[in-house]
Amino acid sequence: MSSEGNAVATPTPGEALDELEGRIVSLGESIKALKSSSEPDKDAISAAVASLLDAKRTYAKNNGGVGVDGKPWEEPMTKSQKKKAEKAKKAAAAAAAAAKEGGGGGGEEDKAKLQVQGAVSTAGATKKAAKKAEAKAKKAAMKAAAKDGGGGGAGGGGGGGQGLQGAVKAPPAAKPKPAAVVPGRPLPTKSKLRPNQMSFNPNVSLPERPVVALTAAVLVGTAADYELVSDHTRPGCALGLPSGNGEVAGDLAMARFVAKQSMKGGYGTASAFLGGSSDEETALMDQWVDYALSLSKFGSARRALSIQRTLDPLLVSGTYVVGHSMTLADVALFASLGFPASDEGLAEVVAILPSGCPTLRWMNMISQHPAVREAAQLAVGVAKNDEAKLEAGAEIDPLLTGMGYLEGATPGCVTTRFPPEPSGYLHVGHAKAVLLNDYYARRYKGRLIVRFDDTNPTKEKDEYQTSIIEDLGKIGVKPDVVTFTSDYFETIKQYALWMIENGLAFMDDTPQEQMQKERMDRQNSRHRDQSPAEALEYFKLMCSGKEEGKPWCLRAKIDMASDNGTLRDPVLYRQNVESPHHRSGTKYKAYPTYDLACPIVDSIEGVTHALRTTEYDDRNAQFAWIQRALGLRRVRIQTFARMNFMYTVMSKRKLTWFVDTGRVTGWDDPRFPTVRGVSRRGIDVGALKRFMCSQGASRRIVNMEWSKFWAENKKEIDTYSKRFMAIDGKDHVALTVTNAKEGGMQFLSTDYLPKDPSFGKRLVRIGRRVLLERVDTEGMVVGENIVLTRWGVVQLTKVEGGLEGVFVPDGDVKAAKRKLSWLADVPENIPVVLSEFDNLISKEKLEEDDKFEDFINPDTQAETEVIGDPGLRTLKENDIIQLERRGYYRVDRPYVNEGKKLMLFMIPDGRKKAMSGLDGKLAHR
Repeated sequence: MSSEGNAVATPTPGEALDELEGRIVSLGESIKALKSSSEPDKDAISAAVASLLDAKRTYAKNNGGVGVDGKPWEEPMTKSQKKKAEKAKKAAAAAAAAAKEGGGGGGEEDKAKLQVQGAVSTAGATKKAAKKAEAKAKKAAMKAAAKDGGGGGAGGGGGGGQGLQGAVKAPPAAKPKPAAVVPGRPLPTKSKLRPNQMSFNPNVSLPERPVVALTAAVLVGTAADYELVSDHTRPGCALGLPSGNGEVAGDLAMARFVAKQSMKGGYGTASAFLGGSSDEETALMDQWVDYALSLSKFGSARRALSIQRTLDPLLVSGTYVVGHSMTLADVALFASLGFPASDEGLAEVVAILPSGCPTLRWMNMISQHPAVREAAQLAVGVAKNDEAKLEAGAEIDPLLTGMGYLEGATPGCVTTRFPPEPSGYLHVGHAKAVLLNDYYARRYKGRLIVRFDDTNPTKEKDEYQTSIIEDLGKIGVKPDVVTFTSDYFETIKQYALWMIENGLAFMDDTPQEQMQKERMDRQNSRHRDQSPAEALEYFKLMCSGKEEGKPWCLRAKIDMASDNGTLRDPVLYRQNVESPHHRSGTKYKAYPTYDLACPIVDSIEGVTHALRTTEYDDRNAQFAWIQRALGLRRVRIQTFARMNFMYTVMSKRKLTWFVDTGRVTGWDDPRFPTVRGVSRRGIDVGALKRFMCSQGASRRIVNMEWSKFWAENKKEIDTYSKRFMAIDGKDHVALTVTNAKEGGMQFLSTDYLPKDPSFGKRLVRIGRRVLLERVDTEGMVVGENIVLTRWGVVQLTKVEGGLEGVFVPDGDVKAAKRKLSWLADVPENIPVVLSEFDNLISKEKLEEDDKFEDFINPDTQAETEVIGDPGLRTLKENDIIQLERRGYYRVDRPYVNEGKKLMLFMIPDGRKKAMSGLDGKLAHR
């Protein structure tokens, strides 16, 4: 088996004639069936007869003018036309006989001429082809007469009579029956389509798209093999042949080709779809397909009624048109009805047909078939800007900005998967992958599988597996099921053995460096042609765990000449006895690679859509080859760009270096791009999902600025962050409000969230002595009005030697230029530690030859002690608040006592500068 499936040979002329002859027989049977119906449909019979004549005409044309009955082809005529033609033939024969006997001279010539002309005129109603042939014969006779000359003859009559006698000759002797002329092999059709590209116009109605071919592809499990191409200029539909040698056009022709191609992979479904092994059922199926084609020239109502009248007697006791499963006949007739896969389309046909008729039951059943529904989605979504609404009133969420439709997805029939390797902690790049998978699974009311790809025991630990499940919870992802590739080790091993037995894989002990060189040079391994028996012995040796089996690995036998390096006989299995597997222990001594395990397990677990980053683009062909080679159900691949951030490293090796060298506090350090790191920094799950989805459909890899992510995060947290105030613990100034009450406990009531009073109110302490940020007091003058946020206007009465002022109850808040944060200087205030963070890497983007250790930022964390509002005592871990005029913060540790102060981590807001003059100690990012 080749890497891309067997090439499809162009049918020989003999094969084409055989197909035409079969079609002619099928059409004849169809006409008989229509005529024997209890209520013969005259329109359908006429259409079928026209199709039969077209088929016979095509056969004769391709067979050198010889018809299917072995006789020279003649255009058929009506009874009246035949009578007139017979008269003309007799008149011509009589004239020829008279001329041969030499009597009559010029007068007889004229008479014969008139008789011939009259006969031709009488046959004027015959078809154009017959008239042309007769004219051609007459012209040949005249040329022959001119060639013989017009001299006097033995009869002594006038010259004209002798000339005619020479022109009108006896009929030639009967020629032998012409042999069938076999036309030469047709030249390949030129096509701009690549192999397996299915192209059609997105602007035509659904029935004019290749819905039958798409249904066939889905039904036989090969829909993912075909790339759908939107072409606004194409009048019909076409499929690029796998060999690259042209294209096949027409929905039904494409459907037959798709089904026949899949039969090469051993798909029983494909055989049943084309009528099964029974010649009779195949002929019946072809008959119904031809019948469906014959109805194409009628309007939709006439087509529907014709189908109903013809099908009803059959469907009274049957479920399908032919046999006991859905065949091409069912889909072709369903397409002739307009392919009513949606509730709306069904309603239009139901309005035409009689209530309760068997055809309605059949139509409803076909419309609900998963293959039909998926085909409708594929046909509608070819331009990737629309999706079919199959169920009236069904609610499906509109796409989030940046997301695209999932190709061929129908609600309730989507399964996605996220396959992390339990060898490290999840980072934000992984977060994008799992969030996209989760989004599609939820939007289409499907399932999300989290499958641990535990095929490399040397790197895997239970610690990482546990952390991944925890991190998924932090970002709001709850998988429907958690599985492990190790659950399928025995199954994968059996598939590997099957590949060896069928010559699709071989064992190789070529050293790794030499193997890499051979693959680069496209040079076959010396073991590539080993026998299956020999390969099986080496496979057993590898799996035994013995030292002599260590050099051996299993390689796929694909195509060492391929431009795609991943198809140059990749490694599928290798020995690993260094560490026991964290789940299966020492049971296995050799393990499959991700390249072999993933396509197998995806198919087994029912995954419909595999979302992969663009870095796997070359490997997608390898993924598809393995599924085709093993006869597995195909999985559709949808790609997206991975997420890169500026001033950031994502490599597990590099992040481990930071942990091991003590430059960070651990994998949850808020400076780390891990999920637990950014969670500790203060991400909002909703904002994270929106941001990742906004980048979802793009295939372009870009280095994202963290500021864009934090700006999106700020939009969300601003809607629920309760407002508090805090003043620098060292650099502050006291203001005495001389007309405020002294002593006692005084409060004012204010909203937690001024823009949303539904969050409730809190009490704020006020008093005669209040604390202000020193930076806010610079340049103050006597008589100036300042605003103490949430309290009111104070007019300054003294600046030098200490600030003093009077509270102005009805002061104009808008007129004052300074709006300041403040705290009453009361014992209930609490000490707070504010932490700020910066990037670990000082270079925007590290190049491949850069040593990241040379670009370590030495100053990445700073702390500031402040005096906090008494209300901060009530905060819990992970609460997100806003300290007015300072910024947003996440509670990393709640307040316990003076020894265990409240710890707040600053959350960047996407701005390059702080919201006020309170810049902090590090860059505001």
